[in-house]
Amino acid sequence: MKVYHVSSYADMCRKAANIISAQILLHPNSNLGLATGSTPIGIYERLVEAYDLGDLDFSGVTTFNLDEYCGLSENDPQSYHYYMNEHLFSKVNIDRANAHVPKGNTGDADLECKRYETLITAGGGIDLQLLGIGNNGHIGFNEPSTVFEKDTHCVSLDEGTILANARFFDNPSDVPRQAITMGIGTIMQAKKILLVANGKTEILNKSLYGPITPNIPASILQLHPDLTVIWSDK
Repeated sequence: MKVYHVSSYADMCRKAANIISAQILLHPNSNLGLATGSTPIGIYERLVEAYDLGDLDFSGVTTFNLDEYCGLSENDPQSYHYYMNEHLFSKVNIDRANAHVPKGNTGDADLECKRYETLITAGGGIDLQLLGIGNNGHIGFNEPSTVFEKDTHCVSLDEGTILANARFFDNPSDVPRQAITMGIGTIMQAKKILLVANGKTEILNKSLYGPITPNIPASILQLHPDLTVIWSDK
């Protein structure tokens, strides 16, 4: 485990983007696992800047997003399909057929979970997985539990997660109560994991240095052979 404490959010984004850029430059056909939320936005901005400068080529890259809300269409402004188009996919030369996000409004979440897990496996797995961390230690939408869920699955969101995400919606009642998420096993099979955090010092310390327990899902990352953590407390 490599841990970098940087001085600011901007420094965190710059360092994380450099790691992702190096992955693409060294392995142009990389499979990247991507995250959403407020923390990665600056990272995607740096990647787009590098693309605009001609330093990055996304044409051979395949992406798999961690999660998606159940019940939201791809065109819903609060969906993670929309988020990824807004912050990355529409701004670089990625083949949109290779930019994968779980489908939240299929009507059969269990079937979609199986389809998405099969898609990741058939693609050869994830080379580098970008992660954020929730206030309760969730990664993806893997909430505190009594077990580590292995594969992509449908999860009921904790009230704390719903409250934290309510700032993106007009009303807290509009936040979906369920989501499709990669499982802990899927995440842990990534060859490299890059965890970024802005603040959240207490839960980060528990996750990296405390007991490994499904009650703090991110704690399992201690067992990954190639984990890089970049965090800022500002």
